[in-house]
Amino acid sequence: QVKLVESGGGLVQAGDSLRLSCGASGRTLNNYSMGWFRQPPGKAREFVAIINWSRGTIYYADSVKGRFTLSRDNAQNTMYLQMNSLKPEDTAIYFCAADPYNSDGFTPSYYVDWGQGTQVAVSS
Repeated sequence: QVKLVESGGGLVQAGDSLRLSCGASGRTLNNYSMGWFRQPPGKAREFVAIINWSRGTIYYADSVKGRFTLSRDNAQNTMYLQMNSLKPEDTAIYFCAADPYNSDGFTPSYYVDWGQGTQVAVSS
């Protein structure tokens, strides 16, 4: 089991930037897929970006491509999500998640361990 802790959320204006962090402990992530998901108010949890930790392959949802960047620090076992040009529709609780089966899945069902989430609110 991997323990995940997100941080970095907040209230910003449209066009601003935020960087989210996800610290992982309990396991090394070499055989994991790691993901960022978000849950807008009243909606289902949705894919934002994922990384295959060993290969370094990264995938983004179309809605964030070109604005969000996923990165990692292997030594710190930490994953980041740099969010630029934020829009009101990016308002959501953001979660990081770990898939020990390395599935590179785009749906939450692939992911076993989840952080508690961090709130991002973007005002227009």
